[in-house]
Amino acid sequence: MSAERPSLPPVRLHSEAELARDALAAPLFVRAVRLARWAGPDTRVGAGGELVEAQLPAAAEHLALPADEDGAAYAGEAWRLAVDTGLLDVTDPEEGAEDGDGTVAAGENLALLTGGSPQDVLGIWLDGLDAVHADATAPVLDDFADLVGEDGSIDFDALDWDPEAEAEFLDGVLGNLYLLTLADNGAGEGPVPLPALAASMIVPDDMGEPTDDILEQVSEAMMRLDDQFRLLEPIGIVEYRPVDEALLVEEGESADDSAAGADDEDVTRYGMVRLTPLGLYGVRARMLEAGVDAPAVGDLAGKGADVLLDGIAHYPESAARAEVKLWLAGYGAEGAAAAAAELLAAARGSDEGAPLRRLHCQQALAVAGPEAEPAVRSVLGDPELGGLARVWLAERGAADVPAPPEDMIFWLAVDTIAAQLDVDGELDELQGLVEGLSAQHNGFFDEVWRVDHPATADVLEAMGRLHSDKKTAKEARKAAFKARSRAGG
Repeated sequence: MSAERPSLPPVRLHSEAELARDALAAPLFVRAVRLARWAGPDTRVGAGGELVEAQLPAAAEHLALPADEDGAAYAGEAWRLAVDTGLLDVTDPEEGAEDGDGTVAAGENLALLTGGSPQDVLGIWLDGLDAVHADATAPVLDDFADLVGEDGSIDFDALDWDPEAEAEFLDGVLGNLYLLTLADNGAGEGPVPLPALAASMIVPDDMGEPTDDILEQVSEAMMRLDDQFRLLEPIGIVEYRPVDEALLVEEGESADDSAAGADDEDVTRYGMVRLTPLGLYGVRARMLEAGVDAPAVGDLAGKGADVLLDGIAHYPESAARAEVKLWLAGYGAEGAAAAAAELLAAARGSDEGAPLRRLHCQQALAVAGPEAEPAVRSVLGDPELGGLARVWLAERGAADVPAPPEDMIFWLAVDTIAAQLDVDGELDELQGLVEGLSAQHNGFFDEVWRVDHPATADVLEAMGRLHSDKKTAKEARKAAFKARSRAGG
């Protein structure tokens, strides 16, 4: 069977050391670490582990934040992150004690930031990302007092808030941003307009002109995402240019002079967002935890050659080449011949995915270099591998390459087209391959239907569909009928 296609293209991540440095440099994480090192025996915390209000000005001053409400809010946010990530251990006040009688001490994770591995740092950062993600999907409380009943209880139903739906929506947005970043082999790494990202979650794929209701939903989602990305940016997951506040000015009010002269058609005014390298890592980690197949270049290093060839079956060419290089690096220069032999052995087979494995085997051997030649020469007589071995040797100008028997030529032609059909490549390229192979041999269709290859009939039917010459296409369809009859069905 053909290898199962991953749901997402492979991502090229920065090294764990680079990502750990990025995590330690994230503004919110920096503040959390500084507060964790600042806290001492006299630091007072409340019943929920929060820093008491009286100490927020001192915390804000330590962080060089403004001595105002915003500074206190940022300090409180950093404190919560320090607690949520285990940089601080907080003991709640005992029952009956006054607020602020809780104790705080350095958490075990604080020492790991300097004495641990990059994986330790990234694990702590991921805990922080989860905490910030939860904050970003929390309900917006315009007037908290309206939710408190006479008995002091909070009416959560009045919030009209579904935490699972909110988290799923934000994860969907981040997933779309992740996919757009990986589009066209990474060519989509530029910032994405916020309206387009919101529309990707709201507007149905089959909808032509969006209705007014849909446009209103997109606008509401865009503004919610604006708030969420403002919260997510300090943890280092995105670079975000917020929505121009002049666009939010109600009709009849005046905007700032600087914004008044802005171009209304400038899409950047509506918000622009880009995943950082750390963001790619973080979003992928969340997707893997949710069971999404999100491969990364390097995942197959150290695995068997069969796993490698099946794994890269539907990778983009550049990602497949990078994966092969990492896999070969595990063998070192001395093991290149053994690696080539393992690749050739894994390329054998008559299953549906075998032609594509052989194609990628040939491409992997090209990366392996001249050290692969002894292993390649050893399969010249193999009916499945002899053809690709001759092609590989000929491309390198090797001497003493025996001419292939005619049946091997036809078998290789069928195998090559079968692999390309499985790749789902460009139609023009496939059509050129079909017409080129059939033109190379007189009486091609009189002979090829006899080829003992599992894909012979399917290949000939495809040639009949793709060939631009009607007469030749008809010959291909006749040959396909003969091949099916020969195979008993």
